[in-house]
Amino acid sequence: MHKIEPYWKWRGKYIAEEDSRSPFYGKFPNELQYTQTVYNYYIHPHWSDFGSNTLYLKVLFVDYNEKFAIIEFIGEWNDCIDNDIMYLKSDVIDSMLSEGIIKFVLIGENVLNFHGSDNEYYKEWHESIADDGGWVISIGFRQHVLEEMYKTELHHFIFMNERFLDIPWRNYRPQHLVELLENLLIKRLVQ
Repeated sequence: MHKIEPYWKWRGKYIAEEDSRSPFYGKFPNELQYTQTVYNYYIHPHWSDFGSNTLYLKVLFVDYNEKFAIIEFIGEWNDCIDNDIMYLKSDVIDSMLSEGIIKFVLIGENVLNFHGSDNEYYKEWHESIADDGGWVISIGFRQHVLEEMYKTELHHFIFMNERFLDIPWRNYRPQHLVELLENLLIKRLVQ
């Protein structure tokens, strides 16, 4: 797992650690030390810690004018034991909401498992953005992870349609990716 890096090709346009409005501002990783682990497996130091023991993230891109954020994850998303959504919501998402972000792209290619609990934090997140045209879309999550998310009824608050699963998101610029997702979302809602 230590060789899996967050997507880095957008770093020329955005670096969360250099963004004074980011919850990760000034938190530059020590690139010479591997200290974070998912269970007993070290992960690349570029993944950001937000309080979870098993889930890490990287804010890949934020556009305050267009009000969107793209976040990539690695590890095990465990709401049941570690309450990962509580940490994510209170330590990352709430900070972004206060800066006007209402559209969230969650990339889950490296999320190995999901263990759900209740969905109250997801519902609160959804309610705080829905009236303003905001949304949360998951892309690239593994099928078994999505199945567990469905069991927790997260699909009421996060769009996780099949159309979003295999999007080659690395081929797009951040703004074009969000535009594509919005167009797919509109098509889904119209049908």
